[in-house]
Amino acid sequence: MKRFTFLKNAFILTVTSLILRTVGIFFRVYLSNKIGAEGMGLYQLIVSIYVLASTFATSGISTGVTRLISEEAGRGTRRSIRRILRRAVFVSLLIGLVSAAAMVFGAELISEYMLHDMRAAPSLKILSIGLPFMGVTSCLRGYFIARRKASSTSYAQMFEQLVRIGAILLIIDRFAAMGMSAACAAVMIGDTLAEIGSCLYLGIGYLRDKRKLPTAGSPPVRKKGILRELLGIAVPITAGRYLNSALRTIENLLVPNCLTKYSGSKEQALSEFGMLKGMAMPILFFPSSFLSAFSTLLIPEVSEAAALNQHRRVERAIQTSMRVTLLLSVPISGVFFLFSKPLGQLIYGSEEVGFMIGVLAPIMPFMYLESVVDGLLKGLDQQVSSLKYSVLDSVLRITAIVILVPLRGMQGFLFVMIVSNIMTSLLNIRRLLVVANVRMQWGQWLFKPLLAMTAGGVASMGLRRLLDGSALPMLANVIAAAGAGVLLYTLLVFLFGCVTREDFTWFRRRG
Repeated sequence: MKRFTFLKNAFILTVTSLILRTVGIFFRVYLSNKIGAEGMGLYQLIVSIYVLASTFATSGISTGVTRLISEEAGRGTRRSIRRILRRAVFVSLLIGLVSAAAMVFGAELISEYMLHDMRAAPSLKILSIGLPFMGVTSCLRGYFIARRKASSTSYAQMFEQLVRIGAILLIIDRFAAMGMSAACAAVMIGDTLAEIGSCLYLGIGYLRDKRKLPTAGSPPVRKKGILRELLGIAVPITAGRYLNSALRTIENLLVPNCLTKYSGSKEQALSEFGMLKGMAMPILFFPSSFLSAFSTLLIPEVSEAAALNQHRRVERAIQTSMRVTLLLSVPISGVFFLFSKPLGQLIYGSEEVGFMIGVLAPIMPFMYLESVVDGLLKGLDQQVSSLKYSVLDSVLRITAIVILVPLRGMQGFLFVMIVSNIMTSLLNIRRLLVVANVRMQWGQWLFKPLLAMTAGGVASMGLRRLLDGSALPMLANVIAAAGAGVLLYTLLVFLFGCVTREDFTWFRRRG
């Protein structure tokens, strides 16, 4: 079986993620102009229910498929790999159909008693159609990641986004004229068609690729059946994701209600919620494209090394990935903090969104690191630990929201988010370091990058003040000042020895 290198897969997934997120940001700006901040708030409420249902529909089987096929490590046969995928698709399809039925028949009850807004019911029914397709798609994505064929999943994501945007652009104006409920339904029609399109695209890709699977080999002897192994991996992940999604859904439903108690206006509460979840958060996660690809590809990489008892390889992967994550996220955090107001104005024409970006920017390294550490823990079969930390975090968040948000409004919720992200990230990092017996190198990984970013930040703000009196537009001013700071930061991390030749050697040897 021909394997793509780790670096090539990371590049493909990164470029895809950058393209999709760039298009997604512009499209969110377009949507916010069409349906307003209140519409974005209603949209986020509907999505919170959909995420809960989709978590159950995808059921963690994708990670199981990736793990089991990766463990074949070139030894398995076409028959054994196909058996793994068939079992996974059967389970996912069954769960997806159950999830879809529950959402269809419960749409009115969910809208009335959970969302407190009957305008959401049509959208929930529309979204239910895509759940079975989403389950099958997750299995196929797991298969292609295990096969180190990132291009297949990347093209499927691009096709999915193309279908979504094309469908919404065709119908949004006509539906928006009928009210906010219809406008949200138009967006959900696009999402559903996109899920169906992605599933069909990957299904066709699998039919072509299965001919290239090895016909001879000696697959590893399994003490349990394939289905039991799949469920052994998937059930803890599913339980974690589902419980986490359920608690986050409760949180998302509580926040607008608590904000309403603070401001006395449901419309204002939905608008603030929409600005944070629908506008500010996508901007904050936009630069994480490379790290998302990194996290996805680390699961088969670490799983294979752990299965072969190659401790040094596991240790090296963990050290390098954590250091790279911090080296990339620290300057991104600095730029977003220093230029939060201009970013809010340039992207959404909103100082409030800029304020939210600025408040949350300092915790971006924790957000990004948690994503990568989560992938490493799954590769080491530590999904149960993630479940415990997730539940603890969500319970504390909900308690804090009920107490603080009615008293302090959005400022209280932002405080809760900051404390929550830092706590969860540190708990997961601690677990990873203990399980893998790896030591945290605070100086090289964090303190030196922070020192370099401080110097870069001073340079950025100095240049920005010089350019403020020029005739340059705001966008050019921001790009020039931020670019100068990042350039100085990059130079300093090399001088401080935070990046070495061994890092480049490690990347070249992947795959």
